[in-house]
Amino acid sequence: MNNDFTILTGMHWSAVLLYVVATVGNTMGIIFQKEQTERLAYRLVITGLIIHSSALLFWWYVVGHGPYLARYEILSAMAWGTMLTFLLFSKPFPAIRPASLLVFPAVVLMIGLGIFFNPAVKALPPTFRGIWLVLHVIFYMISLATIIIALALSLGYIQRKRTSYSWLARLPEPAAMDLLAYRFTGFGFVFWSIAMLTGAVWAYQSWGRFWGWDPIETWSLITWGGFAIYLHLRRFFGLKEEKAAALLIICFLLSMASLFFVPLFDSSIHSEYFR
Repeated sequence: MNNDFTILTGMHWSAVLLYVVATVGNTMGIIFQKEQTERLAYRLVITGLIIHSSALLFWWYVVGHGPYLARYEILSAMAWGTMLTFLLFSKPFPAIRPASLLVFPAVVLMIGLGIFFNPAVKALPPTFRGIWLVLHVIFYMISLATIIIALALSLGYIQRKRTSYSWLARLPEPAAMDLLAYRFTGFGFVFWSIAMLTGAVWAYQSWGRFWGWDPIETWSLITWGGFAIYLHLRRFFGLKEEKAAALLIICFLLSMASLFFVPLFDSSIHSEYFR
């Protein structure tokens, strides 16, 4: 088992190294307008993602369950899902590629933090079995990735409005970034909603109730409400530009609290998955 941990840690560190080099190269490519450097960064990211995927599959084989129980697994899986989702969306929507300035470092931070937690094997409790839990986690991963993209676009909008650095010309027009942030937030809201619904079904199968006002359930609902208010104000009251970006930042912080901080509370029945 120790050899398995050594192999796994080595694979994760290899992915981190490639992500870090790619992040530096991508930042240099965008700021100094070096397209060749930027393309090389994406090749390194794809290579890192392949190694990262292999590490997650290997861990799944070793421990016998998916990466959704311990902090080590959750953070690594969230990083993987964020990177994969961004790369998939960057093909049909090349305008979001500059969002990599935030997405790449966010991925490095999540997988890096995950490595520093103890990758000990934990038995999967009976309540953590079933397809509904897998769907619950997957939908939150997709939602997180799209919310990070929306945040990056909103921050890019603020930068273009307030500063005049030459490299900012590489970003889409402010109005385009504002609209893309709105659309990606809507996409993330849909998947956050589906994640809550699949979680309710999982809760019913595990504990015999759909909703119990657990701290994570409550904060997830608060976050859902925050994004619902953001989308409602944009759609029906014309909220846009910097005020919309500021509200989105608040909603993003709520999502971070729901996904990464509230699970640390022992009062939550979900706390077992993030120890």
